[in-house]
Amino acid sequence: MPLLSDRRWAVALLFMVPALWSVNYLVGRLALGLIAPHMLALMRWSLAGLVLAVFAWPELVAKKSSLLKNSWHFVVLGGLGMWICGAWVYIGARSTSATNIALIYTLSPVFIALVSTFWLRERLGLTQWLGIALAFVGLVHVVIRGQWVALADVRLVAGDLWILGATVSWTLYSIFLKRWPSDFSPIARLVLIISSGVLLLVPLAVLEALSGLPMTQTIWGWKTFALALAAALLPGAGAYLAYANLQKALGAARAGLTLYLSPLYVAVTAFLVLGEPVYFYHLVGAVVILPGIYLASRTKQ
Repeated sequence: MPLLSDRRWAVALLFMVPALWSVNYLVGRLALGLIAPHMLALMRWSLAGLVLAVFAWPELVAKKSSLLKNSWHFVVLGGLGMWICGAWVYIGARSTSATNIALIYTLSPVFIALVSTFWLRERLGLTQWLGIALAFVGLVHVVIRGQWVALADVRLVAGDLWILGATVSWTLYSIFLKRWPSDFSPIARLVLIISSGVLLLVPLAVLEALSGLPMTQTIWGWKTFALALAAALLPGAGAYLAYANLQKALGAARAGLTLYLSPLYVAVTAFLVLGEPVYFYHLVGAVVILPGIYLASRTKQ
């Protein structure tokens, strides 16, 4: 039985999921120069998988005969969600600005909505498309700091390409998660996806450490494990499990709208944790984004 059965809880999670994900931005920033990208992704998902496996173990044992059924689905989802959407974001953050990262990531909900409409046959009405448009405009307003002429100054660098790859990967992860049915509950399915992702990350993290290239070495200590644990519990296990349930209740297109709220949560957490100021354009963005989320999440009449 799904962990999420009441649509009202799904709407609540629509606002909670990006709050959990926003922690990843802080972890990525604090881990710069301390933890290598693939190692951080490996630690994050190994710990998250262990935590979730405690709760999913009885079901995994009971359904062990179904483990090999469509097992390649887990491998594909693990590669998309844990490897590319994990390590590639950390790699991209080394050479591109936060504004570019956020702006590129705004493409993902648009991609998800389009693919969901034409492939998954999720019918979105005029109200939902208006909500998507409002949320997109509000997010762009935030990431360009209210200065629309700044759009002309956006330039792609190597880091932008890494983030663009992660954006496309998240779109595919969201679509395949909805497209491919599973015999397992969301939590058990996530454990299997994580396990596949970890198996892919292990050799990549080893190669990264042996490469001797800049930013590929990890400094071991209590801060390293604390950051990995935070990434595992909040933007890892918590956010992905909530997102999987959110998709079941609202569909892939509406669940993808959680990305629109991330910059607002990041602004708040950055202010509280890093002392970065909150500006007027954040408030304007919130005024536009929040109604957009509401309209886009409404059930089509």
